[in-house]
Amino acid sequence: MKPRIFDPNRRQVLAGFGASLGASAAGLIAGGAGPSVTAQLALQARAATLALRPGQAPTPIWELAAVSHLRDVRLKRFDSCQVVFRNDLPVPLAPVWYGLSAPTPADPLRGRAPAAPDTTETSIISVSNAGTLLADFRLFEDGQKQPARPLPIIAAETSRVAVDRDEVLLFEEWRLRPDGTALPPGQDPKDTTPLYTINGNTSFELSASAGERLRLRFINGSQRTVLAIKLESHEVRVMALDGQPAEPFPARNGALVLAPGGRADAFVDTATSAAFLLHDGKEARQVGRLTVAGTLERRVPLSPPQPLPSNDLPEKLDLKGALRFDVALGGADAGWVRPASFSTASAPVFRAKAGRTVVLALKNPAPVTTVFHLHGHPFRLLDKLDDGWKPYWLDTLAVEPGQTQRIAFAATSPGRWLLESVVTDWAAPRLVRWYAVE
Repeated sequence: MKPRIFDPNRRQVLAGFGASLGASAAGLIAGGAGPSVTAQLALQARAATLALRPGQAPTPIWELAAVSHLRDVRLKRFDSCQVVFRNDLPVPLAPVWYGLSAPTPADPLRGRAPAAPDTTETSIISVSNAGTLLADFRLFEDGQKQPARPLPIIAAETSRVAVDRDEVLLFEEWRLRPDGTALPPGQDPKDTTPLYTINGNTSFELSASAGERLRLRFINGSQRTVLAIKLESHEVRVMALDGQPAEPFPARNGALVLAPGGRADAFVDTATSAAFLLHDGKEARQVGRLTVAGTLERRVPLSPPQPLPSNDLPEKLDLKGALRFDVALGGADAGWVRPASFSTASAPVFRAKAGRTVVLALKNPAPVTTVFHLHGHPFRLLDKLDDGWKPYWLDTLAVEPGQTQRIAFAATSPGRWLLESVVTDWAAPRLVRWYAVE
C-alpha cells in the first residue's frame, strides 16, 4: 500500500512528529516509566482524495495515514512501538487496532478518550504477535462526514519467511453518489453506485516474473460486504488468517472469502498473467491484474511452503471445562448499542477468569448475514458437533441468516474488551457490547 501525502505542509508535520517521538522516547527510556521503545510510528487522521472516477475530479475521503512511510507500515513481533497520533479531522478520533491481542491504549473501554480535533497524542503499543494487522476509525463512524480508509500494518516474524516478495492487497468498497462524492457507511445507499479498489486504485496492476513466490496479504477493507477474492490460473495457498498462522491449505477453487476486516496471507507461485476477480454476492468483476513477464532463474527449485512461525497460541483448548455463553448478534433488545452510546455501566455479555476457555454460541436472528468481531483474543471456529475446531484462528466471522456458529478462545488477556456486530447492509449501524477477563 502506498499512502499518498496530500497536505502541503508535510515537512512541518514530519518535523513536529519527529520532535515529539524523540522527546517522548527519550523520556521513557531515561525515566524507566515503561519498556524500552523499539519502534516508532507517526499516524495522522486527515482529509484526502482518491481518483475513483477516471477523467473526473478526485473524490474527498478521510484516511488514517502513516506519515513517514511511503510504502507499507512494517513493525516486528515483540516491538514496543511508540505511536504518535495527530488528529487533523473535525471530530474526535482514535485508531482502533485489529489483530493485536495485547491491550491497546486506543481501546475506548480502558478510559482513554479519542483525540480531539487539532491535537496530538502519544501512546505505546506492544506487538505480541506477527501477522497482518489493521487500524481504522470504524468505532467512530457515527460522526464521520466522509468514508475513511483503513491502514494495513505488517508485524514481521522474527525469523525470515522464504518468499521473494511480500505485498499488501487492500480491497475497499465505495458508494458513489451521482455528484461523485462518496457515502460513509451507516447511511442509506439509495442512488449510489458500488465501486471497488485495490490499494486505492480502480485499475490495480501487480508486476512479477514467472517463478516468483509472492506472499500476498489480502485484506477486506470494506465496511459492510463479505467479499470473495480470486486470482485466476494460480493455486492460492492460505498461510495465515486474521493475523495468525494457519496450517497451510489451498483456497477452495482458488477463492478467499473474507468478512469485512478479515485478512488472509497467501503464498502464490507466479506462472502467467491473470486477473484479480472479486465477487460481492451480487456479481463478479475484475478489479486488478497480475502481470507476469520474464522468468526468475533459480539454482534450487522452490520447495513446498512451510508453516509460518507460531505466535505461541495454545495448541489445545479445554472444551469440556469451558465457560459457555449464548450471544444473539445485533439488536437493542439483546443489549447492543452504537459505539457513541456505549458505556461500561451496561452489563457485560460475560465475565471470565484469566486462563479459562470460553465458548460462545453466536446466533444470528437477522434475515441477512451478520459480521462478528472479537477484540482482545483470536478464536477457533468449532466444528458443528462441537468436538474439534478448524485448523486456523480468526478474530472476525460472518454468520449467515438464522445460523448459529460456535467459537472458542483462551481468555489470556485481562481487561475489558469489545464485541462488534454489524449486518451486511451499508445502511446498518455498527453495534458493540463488552466482556471482561479478570
